[in-house]
Amino acid sequence: MTTKQKLIPSDKHVSMRRSVLALACALALPAVPSAWAQNGEYPKPGAVLRYVVPFPPGGLTDVMARLVGQQLGERWKVSAVVENKAGGGAMIGTQDVARSAPDGNTLLAITMTHAVNATLFRGKSKLDLNKDLKPVALLAGTPMLVVVPANSNIRSLTDLVAAAKAKSLNAGSSGVGTPSHLSLALFNQLNGTNIVHVSYKGGAPSLIDLISGQIDVIFSNYAESLPYVKSGKLRAIAIASPQRNPQVPSVPTTAEAGMPKLNVENWTAVMVPGSTPDAVVQKLGDELVQIMALPEVVKRTNELGFRVDARGPREFAPFWNSEVQRWRAVIDAGGITAE
Repeated sequence: MTTKQKLIPSDKHVSMRRSVLALACALALPAVPSAWAQNGEYPKPGAVLRYVVPFPPGGLTDVMARLVGQQLGERWKVSAVVENKAGGGAMIGTQDVARSAPDGNTLLAITMTHAVNATLFRGKSKLDLNKDLKPVALLAGTPMLVVVPANSNIRSLTDLVAAAKAKSLNAGSSGVGTPSHLSLALFNQLNGTNIVHVSYKGGAPSLIDLISGQIDVIFSNYAESLPYVKSGKLRAIAIASPQRNPQVPSVPTTAEAGMPKLNVENWTAVMVPGSTPDAVVQKLGDELVQIMALPEVVKRTNELGFRVDARGPREFAPFWNSEVQRWRAVIDAGGITAE
């Protein structure tokens, strides 16, 4: 008579099976940023917020980031460090943030340039701005000011169209894909003109050449050209905003000049890595909207030439998508390519 023996696994086999089971469970769990996974607290006490500005220091985007970053650090009692990582058409700093841990501790300062780059760099960069980054908050916008030399015969947008159709004109910009360049491209497409684009390394050198008459016109960032308009070195013929500006009340809006579609603002906003949890994004976005409503922040924002236009993630995301689509159409129609 034979008897069946019940096999009892050894301690070694039990331990191995448990290890395999634990590994399988771990692999099945979604990847969650450690700062959020521990207790759901954001930001963690003692956290360091890194606010990356993909432009050189001293520019409008940089100044706004430092203003907002300081307020954020004080309100949350954490360290907020602004880091400038310029270059590559703003893509170097952008890639740095996209590859950072998605825990809400790394912020990216963006502008209209990024909405342009979503098309301009398609197929040329491994970075997908629509997937690798997530919208957090729109902060403010500054209009484009159409300026010509003080002694120019061009005194209105109508004059500019007529002059461009009568002879060859050129327009400066702070670089390919910048708001000044895309505003020019949009103007050409709306009016059937062919004003030649001249790319500079920044707004300042282009304005110097405009003052000396080396170029004919610039669709300039309001804050950059306003001092020259006030000093009489340049003439502003239109402002690309819905309302006239109290600092230049005699300058008509582009809509008043018969070009409502030439309404262009160079806005600034905040994004974070694409897989950052929605709860973190919402808390950060809500805080940024509250900061932009502070009287001292509104005052300083206006002094910089911006108007506050604070929107949290639910409102900013569709705005971002609409800007990407708007400038994609202009880029494709103009055959514009990255340098």
